Amino acid sequence: MFRLLTPSDYRPMPWKNGGGRTIEIAVHPVGATLDAFQWRVSIADIERDGPFSRFPGIDRTIVLLEGAGMHLRSASRDIDLTTRLVPHDVSGDDAIECMLVAGPSRDFNAMFRRGRARGRVVVRSGDSESGPTPFRLAYAAAGAHECAIAGQAPLRLPEGHALLVDATDGGGEDAAVAIRPLAAGAVALLVSVDGP
Repeated sequence: MFRLLTPSDYRPMPWKNGGGRTIEIAVHPVGATLDAFQWRVSIADIERDGPFSRFPGIDRTIVLLEGAGMHLRSASRDIDLTTRLVPHDVSGDDAIECMLVAGPSRDFNAMFRRGRARGRVVVRSGDSESGPTPFRLAYAAAGAHECAIAGQAPLRLPEGHALLVDATDGGGEDAAVAIRPLAAGAVALLVSVDGP
């Protein structure tokens, strides 16, 4: 099964700690709460300094989309998340303090519940093909893309839209997804998720 997700399909909601707003692009199982998802992809708007929500047992990948970025500080390490479209892995177990560099920023978040799902985020600015995994999500971070799924007509993926491929619902794990940028400077974020 595959589904083109538009911004009107996304679900706005408060952060887990109430300190900001997030836009949920996709979650599994569908409709799962923040305490019950296996994996989740979202966009967060960070408007002021403060703590990140803690997600014990969750592996996170964060990608800066807009703004000057932020410094993240935890007991285990510091991260300068100041270069756009570069993935950074973060543990949801850590208490993380966020300090904005120069005004509000927006980031892309992928979360994977340890022992239930494993995943990764890859940034692609050229032609790309994702390998076979039960779930695949392509998000057009900049510019439009064309997505081709084996056996299907190509789909146009405008900027800010996402394509979700769910092989657990008859999508076929071996159905590769090819992504092709339609303009110079177009960038897609590809999320691959599989089981533990």
